[in-house]
Amino acid sequence: MKSLIESLRRGILTQNPTFILVLGMCPTIAVTTSVVNGIGMGLSATVVLIFSNLFISILRNFIPSKVRIAGYIVVIASFVTIIQMLLQAYVPTLYNSLGIFIPLIVVNCIILARAEAYASKNSPFLSALDGLGMGLGFTCSLTLISAIREILGSGSILGWHFASSGIGVFVMAPGGFLVLGSLLALFNYISQKRSADSK
Repeated sequence: MKSLIESLRRGILTQNPTFILVLGMCPTIAVTTSVVNGIGMGLSATVVLIFSNLFISILRNFIPSKVRIAGYIVVIASFVTIIQMLLQAYVPTLYNSLGIFIPLIVVNCIILARAEAYASKNSPFLSALDGLGMGLGFTCSLTLISAIREILGSGSILGWHFASSGIGVFVMAPGGFLVLGSLLALFNYISQKRSADSK
């Protein structure tokens, strides 16, 4: 239980992949135009993170160090392909909405970074928990950015309209950068304030 809490705290707060480690910016800007897209991409990446971390940890002593990155990519690509097929079969609207960014999970910095920094050095159980924590942190980040962009950009959230129109720039790339930059500044401020208070 302690390991689970620590993994969730690390993934969501202290080492959040989006707001603290600043990884995976391409899908963060591209798919966060709606909450459904943000949650869909986040959960897809979470499943890939859990299973790729688990299998890389199990195979870490069998993958030669010279080809470890290539080996990690093969493992990750296998799980991404499974997720892609499942989305295409059971959630085609989300699959079409996320488009090319589903197969690009294979080279997502977050997944490769966790494989190299954590799964290759820890037990399968801890590696799976790390994947869960980092994946949920990524999902929370995408959901927060998506919610802000959807509310400001279209005056609605999850199909519920509370304004006749929004500020169109927020559903375009510049709006994504603006929201992401503001949230990064906020998280940086909170992090610095916390470290100053702890001294």
